Amino acid sequence: MEINMIEFTKLLDERFDNNQAKMARVLQISRYQLSDILKNNGKGAGKKIIGAIIKYCDTNELDFHKYIFLI
Repeated sequence: MEINMIEFTKLLDERFDNNQAKMARVLQISRYQLSDILKNNGKGAGKKIIGAIIKYCDTNELDFHKYIFLI
């Protein structure tokens, strides 16, 4: 699985006003992890982060397939 960084950064901008700390808090991941994902264009996103995105999407009635590529 891989993060669709175009849509993920739109999510950060539109739902979290580009506030990385707020997004990390809601996803229940560290700011460091989120910052690392953004800097590395999604590389290194493990199952915890992918799971957090899926959980957020389920909770907010979003289609996680928009944010995660199933490879």
